[in-house]
Amino acid sequence: MRTLKLHFSDNALPTLDTFLKQTKEARVFRRAQAVREVVKGQRLQTVSDTLYFTYSALRKWVHRFAQQGTQGLVDRPRPGRPPKVTCALEQHLNRLVDQDPLEHGSLYSQWSCRELATVLAQQTGVQLGRESVRGVLKKT
Repeated sequence: MRTLKLHFSDNALPTLDTFLKQTKEARVFRRAQAVREVVKGQRLQTVSDTLYFTYSALRKWVHRFAQQGTQGLVDRPRPGRPPKVTCALEQHLNRLVDQDPLEHGSLYSQWSCRELATVLAQQTGVQLGRESVRGVLKKT
């Protein structure tokens, strides 16, 4: 294996320490911990063995940190369709649950996921299935 030929700035360790205190995501926290050990002078192979990273993954994160700083340790946006259930739609659904179903023309005094999906579609124009409604309610 080749030796790592990267030079880190003098404030790399304090920057990583601050980042470790602020980050909430476990994956990003682990990356920052591993990179911190490399910046402190540990060998890549030693750090990858002790923290259970593959050598190539750790090398990639160290290079990203050297080039982009702590922003290089954060996951990049992934491609794909954006979620149908937005934060605003979730809030609207939660407010709807607190209301009486009889006010919305329901025949029953308790909401069903299907009824919630129907009323939500009438009010917002977003078509959700009953399982999607159930998933949102389960989160809260």
